[in-house]
Amino acid sequence: MAAMAESSVSIDILRAFDPLGALSGARLEEFADLCFVERVATGSDPFLMRGGAEQLVFLAKGELLLLFADGGSETVLAGSQAARSALTPARGVVSGRAVTDLELIRIDRDLLDIMLTWDQLAEFDATRTGRLKALVQDDTPALPQWKVMSGVFSMSNLRTGAFSNLPSAHIAELLNRFARLEVQAGDIIVREGEEGDYYYVIEAGRASVTRLVGGVVVTLADLKSGDAFGEEALVSDAKRNATVTMKLPGVLLRLAKHDFVALLKEPLINKIKFEAANAKVAAAAQWLDVRYPSEYQYDRLAGAINIPLAEIRNAFNVLDKSREYVVYCQSGRRSSAAAFLLAHRGFKVFLLDGGLWAARKTE
Repeated sequence: MAAMAESSVSIDILRAFDPLGALSGARLEEFADLCFVERVATGSDPFLMRGGAEQLVFLAKGELLLLFADGGSETVLAGSQAARSALTPARGVVSGRAVTDLELIRIDRDLLDIMLTWDQLAEFDATRTGRLKALVQDDTPALPQWKVMSGVFSMSNLRTGAFSNLPSAHIAELLNRFARLEVQAGDIIVREGEEGDYYYVIEAGRASVTRLVGGVVVTLADLKSGDAFGEEALVSDAKRNATVTMKLPGVLLRLAKHDFVALLKEPLINKIKFEAANAKVAAAAQWLDVRYPSEYQYDRLAGAINIPLAEIRNAFNVLDKSREYVVYCQSGRRSSAAAFLLAHRGFKVFLLDGGLWAARKTE
Protein backbone atom coordinates (compact mmCIF):
# COMPACT_ATOMS: atom_id res chain seq x y z
CA MET A 1 0.00 0.00 0.00
CA ALA A 2 1.47 3.36 -1.06
CA ALA A 3 -0.03 5.59 1.63
CA MET A 4 -1.72 5.37 4.99
CA ALA A 5 -3.51 8.20 6.83
CA GLU A 6 -4.30 8.68 10.48
CA SER A 7 -5.89 11.47 12.49
CA SER A 8 -4.51 13.49 15.41
CA VAL A 9 -1.43 15.63 14.90
CA SER A 10 0.97 16.99 17.51
CA ILE A 11 0.59 20.74 18.02
CA ASP A 12 4.40 20.99 18.15
CA ILE A 13 4.47 19.75 14.57
CA LEU A 14 1.79 22.24 13.51
CA ARG A 15 3.71 25.15 15.06
CA ALA A 16 6.55 24.52 12.63
CA PHE A 17 4.41 25.45 9.64
CA ASP A 18 3.41 28.86 8.27
CA PRO A 19 0.98 30.43 8.99
CA LEU A 20 -0.17 27.91 11.63
CA GLY A 21 2.54 29.10 14.00
CA ALA A 22 0.61 32.37 14.40
CA LEU A 23 -2.41 30.59 15.92
CA SER A 24 -2.93 30.30 19.67
CA GLY A 25 -2.28 27.04 21.50
CA ALA A 26 -6.04 26.52 21.95
CA ARG A 27 -6.60 26.86 18.21
CA LEU A 28 -3.78 24.45 17.43
CA GLU A 29 -5.27 21.88 19.77
CA GLU A 30 -8.55 22.14 17.86
CA PHE A 31 -6.68 21.81 14.57
CA ALA A 32 -4.74 18.79 15.78
CA ASP A 33 -7.94 16.74 15.85
CA LEU A 34 -9.00 17.86 12.38
CA CYS A 35 -5.75 17.32 10.47
CA PHE A 36 -4.36 14.11 9.05
CA VAL A 37 -0.90 12.58 9.10
CA GLU A 38 -0.36 10.63 5.91
CA ARG A 39 2.52 8.20 5.45
CA VAL A 40 3.72 7.83 1.88
CA ALA A 41 6.12 5.15 0.62
CA THR A 42 9.29 5.91 -1.34
CA GLY A 43 8.62 6.36 -5.07
CA SER A 44 4.93 7.28 -4.69
CA ASP A 45 3.26 10.49 -5.86
CA PRO A 46 1.37 11.83 -2.81
CA PHE A 47 -0.66 14.25 -4.91
CA LEU A 48 -2.42 11.44 -6.78
CA MET A 49 -3.77 9.82 -3.63
CA ARG A 50 -5.86 12.50 -2.02
CA GLY A 51 -6.93 16.01 -1.92
CA GLY A 52 -6.87 18.81 -4.39
CA ALA A 53 -7.38 22.51 -4.16
CA GLU A 54 -9.42 22.19 -0.94
CA GLN A 55 -6.40 20.95 1.05
CA LEU A 56 -3.07 22.34 2.14
CA VAL A 57 -0.25 19.80 2.33
CA PHE A 58 2.80 20.19 4.59
CA LEU A 59 5.92 17.99 4.69
CA ALA A 60 6.60 16.75 8.24
CA LYS A 61 9.24 14.03 7.56
CA GLY A 62 11.31 12.86 4.61
CA GLU A 63 12.44 14.23 1.25
CA LEU A 64 10.07 15.05 -1.60
CA LEU A 65 10.65 15.97 -5.25
CA LEU A 66 8.13 18.52 -6.53
CA LEU A 67 7.33 18.88 -10.23
CA PHE A 68 5.80 22.14 -11.51
CA ALA A 69 3.50 23.04 -14.38
CA ASP A 70 6.28 25.04 -16.10
CA GLY A 71 8.55 21.98 -16.21
CA GLY A 72 10.69 22.97 -13.27
CA SER A 73 11.36 20.91 -10.14
CA GLU A 74 12.44 21.33 -6.54
CA THR A 75 13.53 18.97 -3.80
CA VAL A 76 12.13 19.79 -0.37
CA LEU A 77 13.54 18.37 2.85
CA ALA A 78 11.42 18.23 6.02
CA GLY A 79 12.53 20.82 8.57
CA SER A 80 13.97 23.16 5.94
CA GLN A 81 12.73 26.69 5.34
CA ALA A 82 11.03 25.52 2.15
CA ALA A 83 9.05 22.94 4.14
CA ARG A 84 7.53 25.58 6.41
CA SER A 85 5.06 26.56 3.68
CA ALA A 86 2.33 24.43 2.14
CA LEU A 87 3.37 22.38 -0.86
CA THR A 88 0.14 23.15 -2.73
CA PRO A 89 -1.62 24.88 -4.33
CA ALA A 90 0.20 28.22 -4.32
CA ARG A 91 3.47 26.75 -5.59
CA GLY A 92 1.86 25.40 -8.76
CA VAL A 93 2.79 21.80 -7.99
CA VAL A 94 1.31 19.30 -10.46
CA SER A 95 2.92 16.12 -9.15
CA GLY A 96 5.63 14.79 -6.90
CA ARG A 97 7.76 11.79 -6.01
CA ALA A 98 8.74 10.60 -2.54
CA VAL A 99 12.54 10.39 -2.51
CA THR A 100 12.26 8.75 0.92
CA ASP A 101 9.34 7.56 3.02
CA LEU A 102 7.27 10.64 3.91
CA GLU A 103 4.94 11.97 6.54
CA LEU A 104 2.56 14.63 5.23
CA ILE A 105 0.12 16.81 7.16
CA ARG A 106 -3.12 17.56 5.30
CA ILE A 107 -5.23 20.53 6.42
CA ASP A 108 -8.58 21.85 5.22
CA ARG A 109 -7.70 25.12 3.46
CA ASP A 110 -11.07 26.81 4.06
CA LEU A 111 -11.02 25.91 7.75
CA LEU A 112 -7.57 27.43 8.22
CA ASP A 113 -8.62 30.61 6.44
CA ILE A 114 -11.64 31.00 8.76
CA MET A 115 -9.47 30.61 11.85
CA LEU A 116 -6.83 33.04 10.61
CA THR A 117 -9.47 35.65 9.76
CA TRP A 118 -11.09 35.52 13.21
CA ASP A 119 -7.84 35.34 15.14
CA GLN A 120 -6.22 38.21 13.25
CA LEU A 121 -9.27 40.41 13.72
CA ALA A 122 -9.34 39.41 17.38
CA GLU A 123 -5.73 40.56 17.69
CA PHE A 124 -6.65 43.87 16.05
CA ASP A 125 -9.58 44.30 18.44
CA ALA A 126 -7.44 43.49 21.47
CA THR A 127 -4.85 46.05 20.38
CA ARG A 128 -7.48 48.73 19.84
CA THR A 129 -9.35 48.13 23.10
CA GLY A 130 -6.09 47.67 24.97
CA ARG A 131 -5.07 51.18 23.97
CA LEU A 132 -8.43 52.47 25.13
CA LYS A 133 -8.05 50.65 28.46
CA ALA A 134 -4.72 52.39 29.04
CA LEU A 135 -6.56 55.72 29.04
CA VAL A 136 -8.96 54.78 31.85
CA GLN A 137 -8.66 53.61 35.44
CA ASP A 138 -6.69 50.50 36.33
CA ASP A 139 -9.72 48.84 37.92
CA THR A 140 -11.58 48.69 34.58
CA PRO A 141 -12.94 45.13 34.08
CA ALA A 142 -10.68 42.85 32.10
CA LEU A 143 -11.32 42.78 28.39
CA PRO A 144 -12.53 39.52 26.83
CA GLN A 145 -9.76 37.26 25.63
CA TRP A 146 -11.38 36.33 22.32
CA LYS A 147 -8.63 34.04 21.11
CA VAL A 148 -8.98 31.66 24.05
CA MET A 149 -12.78 31.38 23.99
CA SER A 150 -12.69 27.99 22.30
CA GLY A 151 -16.26 27.23 23.35
CA VAL A 152 -17.86 30.37 21.97
CA PHE A 153 -15.65 30.87 18.94
CA SER A 154 -14.85 27.22 18.36
CA MET A 155 -14.19 25.88 14.90
CA SER A 156 -17.59 24.23 14.90
CA ASN A 157 -19.38 27.50 15.68
CA LEU A 158 -17.37 29.46 13.14
CA ARG A 159 -17.94 26.92 10.36
CA THR A 160 -21.65 26.15 10.79
CA GLY A 161 -23.03 28.36 13.55
CA ALA A 162 -24.39 31.89 13.66
CA PHE A 163 -20.91 33.32 13.13
CA SER A 164 -20.21 31.30 9.97
CA ASN A 165 -22.17 33.65 7.69
CA LEU A 166 -21.02 36.81 9.40
CA PRO A 167 -19.38 39.13 6.86
CA SER A 168 -15.69 39.53 7.61
CA ALA A 169 -16.20 43.28 7.81
CA HIS A 170 -18.49 42.73 10.84
CA ILE A 171 -16.20 40.45 12.87
CA ALA A 172 -14.12 43.11 14.62
CA GLU A 173 -17.24 45.15 15.39
CA LEU A 174 -19.00 42.09 16.79
CA LEU A 175 -16.09 41.34 19.12
CA ASN A 176 -16.05 44.95 20.23
CA ARG A 177 -19.79 45.10 21.01
CA PHE A 178 -20.12 41.91 23.06
CA ALA A 179 -20.28 42.62 26.79
CA ARG A 180 -18.98 40.08 29.31
CA LEU A 181 -21.31 39.20 32.20
CA GLU A 182 -20.39 37.08 35.22
CA VAL A 183 -23.34 35.03 36.53
CA GLN A 184 -24.10 32.74 39.46
CA ALA A 185 -25.99 29.46 39.76
CA GLY A 186 -29.70 30.20 40.04
CA ASP A 187 -29.55 33.51 38.16
CA ILE A 188 -32.48 33.92 35.75
CA ILE A 189 -31.07 35.42 32.57
CA VAL A 190 -34.24 35.65 30.47
CA ARG A 191 -37.79 35.15 31.68
CA GLU A 192 -40.71 33.76 29.70
CA GLY A 193 -43.15 36.50 28.66
CA GLU A 194 -40.69 39.38 28.91
CA GLU A 195 -39.52 41.56 26.03
CA GLY A 196 -36.35 40.42 24.27
CA ASP A 197 -33.44 42.80 24.70
CA TYR A 198 -30.22 40.77 24.42
CA TYR A 199 -28.66 37.83 22.60
CA TYR A 200 -26.48 35.60 24.80
CA VAL A 201 -23.64 33.15 24.23
CA ILE A 202 -22.30 31.00 27.07
CA GLU A 203 -18.56 31.40 27.51
CA ALA A 204 -18.45 29.25 30.65
CA GLY A 205 -21.04 27.49 32.82
CA ARG A 206 -24.31 25.66 32.18
CA ALA A 207 -27.94 26.77 31.95
CA SER A 208 -31.38 25.19 31.62
CA VAL A 209 -34.21 26.28 29.33
CA THR A 210 -37.73 25.86 30.75
CA ARG A 211 -41.27 26.73 29.71
CA LEU A 212 -44.57 26.83 31.61
CA VAL A 213 -46.95 24.32 29.99
CA GLY A 214 -50.38 23.87 31.58
CA GLY A 215 -49.13 25.24 34.87
CA VAL A 216 -46.16 22.84 34.93
CA VAL A 217 -42.54 23.90 34.39
CA VAL A 218 -41.09 21.76 31.57
CA THR A 219 -37.35 21.57 30.87
CA LEU A 220 -36.71 22.02 27.15
CA ALA A 221 -32.92 21.95 26.94
CA ASP A 222 -29.61 22.16 28.77
CA LEU A 223 -27.07 24.65 27.47
CA LYS A 224 -23.28 24.52 27.73
CA SER A 225 -20.23 26.57 26.74
CA GLY A 226 -20.56 27.78 23.15
CA ASP A 227 -24.37 27.54 23.09
CA ALA A 228 -26.48 30.63 22.36
CA PHE A 229 -29.93 31.67 23.48
CA GLY A 230 -32.33 34.61 23.34
CA GLU A 231 -32.31 34.93 19.55
CA GLU A 232 -35.92 33.89 18.90
CA ALA A 233 -37.51 36.92 20.53
CA LEU A 234 -35.04 39.27 18.84
CA VAL A 235 -35.56 37.83 15.37
CA SER A 236 -39.35 37.73 15.53
CA ASP A 237 -39.92 40.83 17.72
CA ALA A 238 -41.95 38.65 20.08
CA LYS A 239 -41.98 38.02 23.82
CA ARG A 240 -39.54 35.57 25.36
CA ASN A 241 -40.99 32.06 24.88
CA ALA A 242 -38.90 30.38 27.59
CA THR A 243 -36.96 31.02 30.78
CA VAL A 244 -33.19 30.47 30.94
CA THR A 245 -31.66 29.86 34.38
CA MET A 246 -28.00 29.27 35.20
CA LYS A 247 -27.32 25.79 36.62
CA LEU A 248 -23.66 26.56 37.34
CA PRO A 249 -21.78 29.83 37.81
CA GLY A 250 -20.13 31.10 34.67
CA VAL A 251 -19.65 33.88 32.16
CA LEU A 252 -22.00 35.05 29.40
CA LEU A 253 -21.34 37.20 26.36
CA ARG A 254 -24.23 39.59 25.79
CA LEU A 255 -25.12 41.48 22.61
CA ALA A 256 -27.78 44.23 22.60
CA LYS A 257 -30.78 43.80 20.30
CA HIS A 258 -29.88 46.54 17.82
CA ASP A 259 -26.33 45.17 17.49
CA PHE A 260 -27.66 41.62 17.09
CA VAL A 261 -29.99 42.70 14.28
CA ALA A 262 -27.34 44.72 12.46
CA LEU A 263 -24.42 42.31 12.80
CA LEU A 264 -25.95 38.82 12.99
CA LYS A 265 -29.62 38.64 12.01
CA GLU A 266 -29.56 40.41 8.66
CA PRO A 267 -26.43 38.69 7.28
CA LEU A 268 -27.66 35.25 8.36
CA ILE A 269 -31.20 35.31 6.95
CA ASN A 270 -31.56 34.87 3.19
CA LYS A 271 -34.91 36.31 2.09
CA ILE A 272 -36.46 35.03 -1.11
CA LYS A 273 -39.53 36.07 -3.10
CA PHE A 274 -42.33 33.60 -3.80
CA GLU A 275 -41.51 33.08 -7.48
CA ALA A 276 -37.85 32.34 -6.77
CA ALA A 277 -38.86 30.11 -3.84
CA ASN A 278 -41.15 28.10 -6.12
CA ALA A 279 -38.24 27.57 -8.51
CA LYS A 280 -36.06 26.30 -5.67
CA VAL A 281 -38.77 23.87 -4.53
CA ALA A 282 -39.16 22.65 -8.12
CA ALA A 283 -35.41 21.95 -8.07
CA ALA A 284 -35.71 19.75 -4.91
CA ALA A 285 -35.80 22.28 -2.07
CA GLN A 286 -38.36 21.63 0.68
CA TRP A 287 -41.13 23.92 1.91
CA LEU A 288 -41.07 24.10 5.72
CA ASP A 289 -44.19 25.45 7.46
CA VAL A 290 -43.45 26.56 11.03
CA ARG A 291 -47.01 27.49 12.08
CA TYR A 292 -49.24 25.52 14.43
CA PRO A 293 -50.66 22.25 13.00
CA SER A 294 -54.15 23.79 13.07
CA GLU A 295 -52.96 26.54 10.71
CA TYR A 296 -51.00 24.16 8.51
CA GLN A 297 -53.88 21.69 8.17
CA TYR A 298 -56.16 23.90 6.09
CA ASP A 299 -53.83 26.45 4.52
CA ARG A 300 -50.48 25.18 3.37
CA LEU A 301 -48.25 25.17 0.33
CA ALA A 302 -48.19 21.97 -1.73
CA GLY A 303 -45.58 19.50 -0.50
CA ALA A 304 -44.79 21.43 2.68
CA ILE A 305 -43.84 19.69 5.90
CA ASN A 306 -44.89 21.11 9.26
CA ILE A 307 -42.53 21.74 12.17
CA PRO A 308 -43.91 24.41 14.52
CA LEU A 309 -41.46 27.09 15.62
CA ALA A 310 -41.60 25.85 19.22
CA GLU A 311 -40.37 22.44 18.07
CA ILE A 312 -37.73 23.54 15.56
CA ARG A 313 -34.80 22.85 17.90
CA ASN A 314 -35.95 19.25 18.21
CA ALA A 315 -35.73 18.87 14.42
CA PHE A 316 -32.05 19.70 14.07
CA ASN A 317 -31.08 16.02 14.11
CA VAL A 318 -33.92 15.01 11.78
CA LEU A 319 -33.68 17.49 8.92
CA ASP A 320 -31.22 16.87 6.09
CA LYS A 321 -28.32 19.35 6.01
CA SER A 322 -27.59 18.52 2.38
CA ARG A 323 -31.04 19.78 1.34
CA GLU A 324 -32.29 23.35 0.94
CA TYR A 325 -35.33 24.52 2.92
CA VAL A 326 -37.68 27.43 2.28
CA VAL A 327 -39.32 28.42 5.58
CA TYR A 328 -42.64 30.23 5.84
CA CYS A 329 -45.47 31.24 8.17
CA GLN A 330 -48.32 33.74 7.79
CA SER A 331 -46.40 37.01 7.94
CA GLY A 332 -42.74 36.00 7.96
CA ARG A 333 -42.31 36.79 11.65
CA ARG A 334 -42.26 33.25 13.05
CA SER A 335 -40.48 31.88 10.00
CA SER A 336 -37.70 34.48 10.34
CA ALA A 337 -36.98 33.12 13.82
CA ALA A 338 -37.01 29.55 12.50
CA ALA A 339 -34.77 30.47 9.57
CA PHE A 340 -32.25 32.06 11.91
CA LEU A 341 -32.21 29.03 14.20
CA LEU A 342 -31.73 26.66 11.27
CA ALA A 343 -29.06 28.79 9.61
CA HIS A 344 -27.38 29.07 13.02
CA ARG A 345 -26.99 25.27 12.97
CA GLY A 346 -25.59 25.16 9.43
CA PHE A 347 -28.73 24.37 7.42
CA LYS A 348 -29.22 25.73 3.91
CA VAL A 349 -32.32 27.79 4.54
CA PHE A 350 -34.25 30.60 2.85
CA LEU A 351 -36.99 32.80 4.31
CA LEU A 352 -40.12 33.34 2.24
CA ASP A 353 -40.24 37.13 2.18
CA GLY A 354 -43.53 38.40 3.60
CA GLY A 355 -44.82 34.91 4.37
CA LEU A 356 -48.04 33.43 3.02
CA TRP A 357 -49.81 36.78 3.07
CA ALA A 358 -47.38 38.12 0.47
CA ALA A 359 -47.32 34.85 -1.48
CA ARG A 360 -51.11 34.73 -1.83
CA LYS A 361 -51.09 38.17 -3.47
CA THR A 362 -48.90 36.84 -6.29
CA GLU A 363 -51.02 33.76 -7.06
